Amino acid sequence: MQCGKYDCFSVELDSFYLDGGAMFGVVPKVLWEKKIPADRENRIPMKSRSLVIRGEGRVILVDTGIGDKLSDKMKKIYAIQTPAGSMAERLAPYGLGVKDITDVVLTHLHFDHCGGSTLYAGDRAVPAFPNAMYYVQQEQWDLAANPSARDRSSYLPENYMPLLEKGVLKILDGPEAVFDGIDLIITHGHTRGQQHVLVNGKDTAIFFCADLIPTAAHVPTAWNMGYDNEPLAIMAEKDAILARAVEENWILCFEHDPVVAAARVHREKGRVVVGEPVAVS
Repeated sequence: MQCGKYDCFSVELDSFYLDGGAMFGVVPKVLWEKKIPADRENRIPMKSRSLVIRGEGRVILVDTGIGDKLSDKMKKIYAIQTPAGSMAERLAPYGLGVKDITDVVLTHLHFDHCGGSTLYAGDRAVPAFPNAMYYVQQEQWDLAANPSARDRSSYLPENYMPLLEKGVLKILDGPEAVFDGIDLIITHGHTRGQQHVLVNGKDTAIFFCADLIPTAAHVPTAWNMGYDNEPLAIMAEKDAILARAVEENWILCFEHDPVVAAARVHREKGRVVVGEPVAVS
C-alpha cells in the first residue's frame, strides 16, 4: 500500500498463544471469548507482525517478532511456531533480504516485539540485520536495563544488548523526526517509552498500534491487557489516538490480532468501532 512517500506492507512472522484472561484483564471471559475464542487451556491464538516501510532510500522494519532464540520450554508454554530463518523467508516474497533492511524501529523491548532483532552465531547473539540501525526510546531502554519484578520475564538481554555492543542502537529521547514523513508517537500505559510509527499520506496515515491496541478486539477503551503497567493511562492514550484515527482517516495496524492485520475505525452511536479490514500489502 502506498502511503505518502512510502510503500508499506504488513509481514506476518510468528503464531503463538497467550492466556486469554491476561490478554483482556478485567473484561469478563463471557465477553472477550466472543471476539477471540480460547482453547482448553484458556489460551487464545495470536500473531506477531512487522510493518515494512520502503522508500526515500530506506527499508524500515517496525518490530521483529519473537525470533528463534527461546528455549524449548518457553516455545512449548506459548505454543510458538517460528520456523528457522523465518525473517528471511517472510521478506523474500517482497524481493527483500535481511541485508536490505536499513532501519529497525523497536516499539519496545518485550521479547515478542524484539526477539527477532538478534540471532545466534555460534554461542553469541548478533544483530539479525547486518546493515541496519536500530531505534528505541530512552525510557524503554532504562526499563529493559533494570526491569521490575513484574516484567522481568519480558526483557531478555540477548535480544537487545548485542545491538548496543555492536554500536547499532540509537536511543531516542521523545518523538524525534527520525525519518521524513514518518512521525513517532510515544505512549506509556502499556510500558514506559513505547514508540509507535505513523506514516503520513495525503488523505490517510498508517499507525502501528503495537501493544497500545494489540488486536482489533482491544479498540474499546476499557478492553486492555493485564500486562499493561498503567491501565488508566492506556485508556486515556487510546481515546486520544482513536479520536485522531477517526478524524484523520488512519489505518490501524494490529500487531497481534490472529486474523485482522489492519483496519480503519469510525464512530457509531458515540463509540469508536472497527470497520472492514484493510489489506496493507
